[in-house]
Amino acid sequence: MFQTTMHISLLIISISTILFIYRVVKGPSTPDRVVALDAIGINLVAITAILSVVLKTSAFLEVILLISILAFIGTVAFSKYLERGVIIDNDRDNH
Repeated sequence: MFQTTMHISLLIISISTILFIYRVVKGPSTPDRVVALDAIGINLVAITAILSVVLKTSAFLEVILLISILAFIGTVAFSKYLERGVIIDNDRDNH
């Protein structure tokens, strides 16, 4: 029963990832695309975690951490770009 639940969860999360990819490509606005990219990162973490449980291994824990960090940094960079138009500010060094 547990294995069936895990496989169904993988299927549902995979379908939602495909739908998020569609939102990234056809998104009406840039903030919608950023949110979809963040959600894809979260789904990748979930898929990796479920695969780790199904395969009964802890080898993927570092991968989960790496994907989480990259998704967070990407979301922060995109948000900063949307807010200011640049990612790295050099103005504070000129004062």
